[in-house]
Amino acid sequence: MPNGLTRRALLNAAMALPLLLSRPVSWAVAGVGEARDRSRVPPARERILLLVELHGGNDGLNTLIPYESDAYYRARPQLAIPREQVRRLTPKVGLHPALSPLMLLWESKELAWVQGVGYPKPNRSHFRSIEIWDTASDSERVLDVGWLSALFERVPLPARFTAEGILLGKGDAGPLSGGTARTIALHDLAQFLHQAGSVKPASVPTTNRALAHILDVRGEISQAATDLQGRIQQAPPIGREFPAHRFGKQLELAARLISAKVPVAVIKVTHGSFDTHAGQLAAHQRLLDELAQGLVTFRAAMEEQGLWNEVLVMTYSEFGRRVAENASHGTDHGTAAPHLFMGGRVKGGLYGTAPSLTDLQEGDLKHTLDFRSLYATVIEKWWGVSGAPIGLGRYPLLDVLT
Repeated sequence: MPNGLTRRALLNAAMALPLLLSRPVSWAVAGVGEARDRSRVPPARERILLLVELHGGNDGLNTLIPYESDAYYRARPQLAIPREQVRRLTPKVGLHPALSPLMLLWESKELAWVQGVGYPKPNRSHFRSIEIWDTASDSERVLDVGWLSALFERVPLPARFTAEGILLGKGDAGPLSGGTARTIALHDLAQFLHQAGSVKPASVPTTNRALAHILDVRGEISQAATDLQGRIQQAPPIGREFPAHRFGKQLELAARLISAKVPVAVIKVTHGSFDTHAGQLAAHQRLLDELAQGLVTFRAAMEEQGLWNEVLVMTYSEFGRRVAENASHGTDHGTAAPHLFMGGRVKGGLYGTAPSLTDLQEGDLKHTLDFRSLYATVIEKWWGVSGAPIGLGRYPLLDVLT
C-alpha cells in the first residue's frame, strides 16, 4: 500500500469520523450500485416523502376517537375524551382536541386518516414491532433491509441525488437501513457542515475492496456536505416561525432542505415518546399538540414555497395501545391504530374500516388494514413505481392520492 497507508490506519481513521453518512459496508462486493440501471426513472420519483415516526406506540383510540361508541367510554373511564371536546370529522369519529389545528387541512381535503392499520399476529415488543414496520416483514419472519432501502436497491434514484434519505432528530435509519441506501444523519445542520467539511476525499490507488469502500464513503461525505451547503445558502428564506420544541425544529430543518431543492427522496423525523403507560392524559395531549402545530406550520411553509404538491407526509408507529386503560391512568402496548397522509395531492377523508371495540383479540383491536398497503400506495401512487414487491408480498393500494 503506498505511502505507508495500512489497512488498520485507514480503518481507524474511518471509525473516528462522525457518523454523517450511513452506508452499509460490503467488503465482498466492489462498486455496489454503480452498474444499476438509472435510465428508467419516472418523473414522480422527484417527489419527497416526509416520514413521521410516532416513536413509542401512539394511542390511536385517543387520536382518532370513536366518540359515539359506548364501549370506548366503558373501557376508559379516566382516559376517554369527553364527547363535547372531540373535534368531529364524521357522525362517528373525531380528533383529539389537541389536533384541532389539523381541522383546516381536513376541511380543505388535504388530510386523510387511514383506520385500523396493523398486521397479522401482532408483536407487542417495541424492538420487534418497529423492526416489522421498518422492514415490511411478516410477524414471524425476519428481514434485515428496510422497505425503502429495498425499493431503492431495485429501482435506483437518479445519480445526481445527494442521498436516498435524510434523518432528522434522534431516530435511527429504520426503513432506510441495510442495503446500499445512502442515508445522511443530519441532527444539527451547522455541526454537520462543519464536521463533514473537514472530511476531505482521498485518492489512494488500492486493489483492497474494503479500503476502496472507505475511500468512496469519505468522498460521498465531502460531496454531500458541499452540495448541502451550496443549496441551503442559495435557498429562499422560510417565512414561517416554527414551534420551538424538538419536533418543530426537525420540521423546520425539513422545510429548509426541501426549499433548498436538496435532491433526496425521503426525510424522516421522529416524535415522541408515545409510550404512555402512566399519566397519559397530559402527556398525550402535549405530544398531539406538538404534532399538530408542527405539521400545520410545515404545510404553511411548503405552500409559501409552492412545494406542497411535491411533498407527502405519512405517520407510522410500532403499534397502538390496548383498548382498556390500566391502573396507572395510562395504556399498555396494543395493536392496530390509525395513521395519516397529508399533502397537496392527498384526497382527504377516512379510509379503511374502524376496528370493532367489542370484537377484540385478547383485549386488543383486530387490524382491518395491513400496514404494507400504505407502503405500496407510496411506491405506486406517489413515486409511480409499479410492480415492486413490499417485504414478502404485494398489497392492495389505497385511492388516497391524485
